[in-house]
Amino acid sequence: MEEIFFTEKIDITPNTLIADLIERYPHLEDKLIEIAPVFKKLKNPVLRRTIAKVTNLRQAAVVANINLGELINKIRAGAGQSIQKIEEVEGYSLSEKPEWLKEYAVKIIYDAREGLENGIHPIAKVLNDIKNLNEGEIYLLITPFIPAPLIDILQQKTFNTYTVEAGSNEVKTFISTNTLN
Repeated sequence: MEEIFFTEKIDITPNTLIADLIERYPHLEDKLIEIAPVFKKLKNPVLRRTIAKVTNLRQAAVVANINLGELINKIRAGAGQSIQKIEEVEGYSLSEKPEWLKEYAVKIIYDAREGLENGIHPIAKVLNDIKNLNEGEIYLLITPFIPAPLIDILQQKTFNTYTVEAGSNEVKTFISTNTLN
């Protein structure tokens, strides 16, 4: 006799991890790709095992540059859940360059675009590299999208971050030690 396992369904919120969403609602992978083509990267098994496990829907909306409420409600509809009012979340990009950002102080530049295309996520490298930053020094990470999960990790570790879109496939995230704490 064949055993049947039922996966517990979850309430889809901005804090739902992409990996949990796809595990419980496998058909929503195609819905995510339909909503934002940037999610095609989920087809890459390496990115699926790494990025999907640390990226929530709030961060995914930032990466895809789409409205959080629209993303959540399209996914909720695809899962048969009711539509909800979702507040927008900001915090990954600043309108004004912060005082601590002195571009001449950039000591390390890491262009992660090619690595990301090949399924290599920059979190481990960046976290290792920034251990050696001295006060006033800046690390520059270049990616094709706003690296929201990484920014959240850095801010939790009390690093300063500033992100700016520099072109159609170029987002610069400046990172420095937090000298205010």
